[in-house]
Amino acid sequence: MKEVYFYTRPQCPLCEEAKRTLELVREEIAFRMYEMNINESDELTEKYGLMIPVIEVDGEIVQYGEVDYPTIRLRLDD
Repeated sequence: MKEVYFYTRPQCPLCEEAKRTLELVREEIAFRMYEMNINESDELTEKYGLMIPVIEVDGEIVQYGEVDYPTIRLRLDD
């Protein structure tokens, strides 16, 4: 089963939209999702602060900022 890391932070409209997109994809393709609040880690804030939301699948960044359904679904379906 694929693992998806979803880097986010509170009060982030793009993050909320990305989460809804991930949930839609999850209705069709099973995957393990780990939601990471970057505000809880200086390292994550430094790494992803200007990029969030960030979607990482099996260690590879698939999308950040604007997240779309077709790209995420295609990556999880391979």
